[in-house]
Amino acid sequence: QVQLVESGGGLVQAGGSLRLSCAASGRTFSSYAMGWFRQAPGKERELVSAISWSGGRTYYADSVKGRFTISRDNAKNTVYLQMHSLKPEDPAIYYCAASLHSGLPTKADFGSWGQGTQVTVSS
Repeated sequence: QVQLVESGGGLVQAGGSLRLSCAASGRTFSSYAMGWFRQAPGKERELVSAISWSGGRTYYADSVKGRFTISRDNAKNTVYLQMHSLKPEDPAIYYCAASLHSGLPTKADFGSWGQGTQVTVSS
């Protein structure tokens, strides 16, 4: 299993930016595809973005395309989510997750989760 710890959440004004980080420890980080999920109160957990183990393939939910960028640094065992142009509908707890899927994982393919970091957007 891989252990995941998110950081970088906080309060930002609408239109602002935040960068989330997820540090991994345990088994070889580069073996895992990684993803960012979010869950707002009363809503299902949503897959926001995913990245393959090599970083060569990425996925974005329609709601964040053009605003969020996922990246990874396998030398630092870290995956990032750069968020720009934050909107009032973006606030949620953001979770980092890991999958041993060989390509781009779907929502059901993730087996390891972090504790989450809160993102709040003020209007």
